[in-house]
Amino acid sequence: MAGEHIPLRCSIDIEQTPASFHAHAIPENVEIRAGDVVMVLDAPYEILFGEHVICERPGVLIRAGLLARLWTRVSSIVEISELYEVGFQPLADIQPSLSHIGA
Repeated sequence: MAGEHIPLRCSIDIEQTPASFHAHAIPENVEIRAGDVVMVLDAPYEILFGEHVICERPGVLIRAGLLARLWTRVSSIVEISELYEVGFQPLADIQPSLSHIGA
């Protein structure tokens, strides 16, 4: 079942330069909640290297229903917990184990 559809405006910022490589679509004057989907209409989809494009485009916010919001919250907790497996330790602690590879 599709949720409520809310028309909106989006600020678009796309850059492909040596300094930055990003694409942002920022919905204006609306709160985005867990599970919501924003569709940007007629957004630029290709820019050449060295270009930086800033523009506004129409969009539609599709509100998530109760089950979709709950599922998004639960699955995001599980997915972020995968990052906990990454550990950091001082280089001095691992230096002896790296000596065989010339580090």
